Amino acid sequence: MAKSLLARGNTVIVTGRDQARLDSTKRALPDIHTFRSDVGDPQAPAALCDGVLRQFPELDTLINNAGIMRHLDLRRQSGPMDVTREIDTNLNGPIRLIDAFLPHLKGVGNAMIINVTSGLAFVPLAAAPVYSATKAALHAYTRCLRTQLDGTGVRVVELAPPLTATPLFHGEFAALMPGEKGMDVSVLAARAIAGIEKGRLEIRPGLSNALKVGSRLAPELMFNQMAKVGRASV
Repeated sequence: MAKSLLARGNTVIVTGRDQARLDSTKRALPDIHTFRSDVGDPQAPAALCDGVLRQFPELDTLINNAGIMRHLDLRRQSGPMDVTREIDTNLNGPIRLIDAFLPHLKGVGNAMIINVTSGLAFVPLAAAPVYSATKAALHAYTRCLRTQLDGTGVRVVELAPPLTATPLFHGEFAALMPGEKGMDVSVLAARAIAGIEKGRLEIRPGLSNALKVGSRLAPELMFNQMAKVGRASV
């Protein structure tokens, strides 16, 4: 998505915890700007905001894309800090970043916040219980944020990707879904940008749209179908 936005003449900034991966991204996309930051750290968003706005005072868009997804067996104790790790990154992180950047974005006049949730925000995956919960919560938060910011000049968009061919999927979840390839990342990026340009507030490519519709028409059927994924290994 960063590559596509660069190609459209945008100034693009990416953040992440891993400096080596940021350096690799910079080598691959020399025009991109990088800032090391961990959204799971409660103190990081304010520091990131200060650093970014000092260098890029015309910033007009915030994309909350950070996320971790784990296959958790809730029958086995993980410990209080570990079991909530996805909440810190997937939910608390975006909320804190928005809190930090929102005063600036409201002053821009034509700004945008994009929260990346998931098709699992509509129908949870039992094999990824905390991840599913964070995405459902971020979906609800995004709807509330959109309503509260109506008339402020800040547009709030939700991007809910389907199963996507990223390293996250190709890890432990590929074994749970044999035969599934996931949507190509370039296809997802193209559909996301097309939806943004068309003014859509909720972008649900591929299977995500079916999950949203199914969650309304046949919620128990959809949940039971999704619950079959990974059931043998839980």
